[in-house]
Amino acid sequence: MLNRREALLAGLATSLLGTEARAARQDGTWPAYPAEEIDLWPGTPPGAPAPLPVEQVIETGTEERHGRMVKGIARPRMKVFRPSRPNGAALLVTPGGGYSVIMIDVEGYQIGPWLAERGWTVFVLYYRLPGEGWANRADVPLADAQRAMRLIRSRAAVYGFDPEKVGAMGFSAGGHVCGDLATRYDVKVYDPIDAADRLSARPAIAAPIYAVQSMHAPLAHGGSRDMLLGPNPTAEMQRARSPAHNVSAGTPPMFMAHAEDDTVVSVENSIEMRAALKAAGVKVETHLFTAGQHGLGLPGPAGEPARHWKEMFVTWAKAQGLG
Repeated sequence: MLNRREALLAGLATSLLGTEARAARQDGTWPAYPAEEIDLWPGTPPGAPAPLPVEQVIETGTEERHGRMVKGIARPRMKVFRPSRPNGAALLVTPGGGYSVIMIDVEGYQIGPWLAERGWTVFVLYYRLPGEGWANRADVPLADAQRAMRLIRSRAAVYGFDPEKVGAMGFSAGGHVCGDLATRYDVKVYDPIDAADRLSARPAIAAPIYAVQSMHAPLAHGGSRDMLLGPNPTAEMQRARSPAHNVSAGTPPMFMAHAEDDTVVSVENSIEMRAALKAAGVKVETHLFTAGQHGLGLPGPAGEPARHWKEMFVTWAKAQGLG
């Protein structure tokens, strides 16, 4: 059964984001899965359960405009969107889905082509879902994000971008992955396996969008917390995985966007994160919109100006020296 978060975004996939599909393809169809991909781990990922999860794609849209959700990810990987005119910067994108699925179209394949058209090399991450039997479940998504950042940097010359200009962006629970990476990029959550793991996992910039941040009630998104931390997490477990509590002077500059009428993930998550960044002296750009709900995709005048957050991000990123 779909939870409220997943059902809402399944609807967004087919009703609110059709214009993005038309922008990505002249014939109005949704972009297909990119053929190019990069596996994160050689062989079986660390901490694998027996048996391994079986990957499933759940289609909630149509053949023309997909609304695909993915679960059972046993082969974490990145799908690559290459720009025709690289701007020298790259971005790791982590879709959301309450840590129970990954909303690969709505929060991956929708933003990937849009950014690639503007010169970004985009890597959309299929990260492992913590409730599917993996050891050290609370750090499994972070391990995949750290490994992804290091692999991206190791391939900078191949793709034609500056390894110092690699950012991270995430949505909802994927925004938690992004925030966790931005604040715990140097925490050891897996054993190094090759030369890429000698590289930094710190993103140059981070953009958690309508992001899950706090693991504490009442701010926590209960479904995401339960999937990440399991039943009855201790106060210390919740604190350790709440990015606002892990901000330091080394946290990268951050861009956040959130709607105040978001009834799925409270805007107070972003407000708490902003306060922590300001206290640590980290540069932060924060856009809190009156309307936009969860997904910043309301149609018509009610959705203005929230629907323009992407342009705001690109402008901000250029001011940080990326793009």
